[in-house]
Amino acid sequence: MWAKGDYSRLQEAIEFTGDHIKYGAAMAEVITAWPRTMINSLSNPSVNKRAFIGHCAVFYKLGITEDITRAAWKLLTDQQRYDADKIAQQHVDNYVSRNTTVYQAMGAAMLF
Repeated sequence: MWAKGDYSRLQEAIEFTGDHIKYGAAMAEVITAWPRTMINSLSNPSVNKRAFIGHCAVFYKLGITEDITRAAWKLLTDQQRYDADKIAQQHVDNYVSRNTTVYQAMGAAMLF
């Protein structure tokens, strides 16, 4: 996910991230498919959770790395970014609410 990607797939990434319905569905899938990754990153206060879940979703569904996802993001319209951010935040909020006891148990330990 963090390797240098193949920029010939940029258009594919633009189309995928620009469709908040498909993108959001992939976010829901990756949350379930990668539970350890989600708990490690979505419980970390320094992580941009919307961006993280988006990067994971694109890699999970398409195998496109995060550098290409970031490049695609810059080429979306404001409305496409707004829609994608909104659905990403919904998935993050739902995840956190379903895992509240896990976060409370971790508490300050996550900071050290």
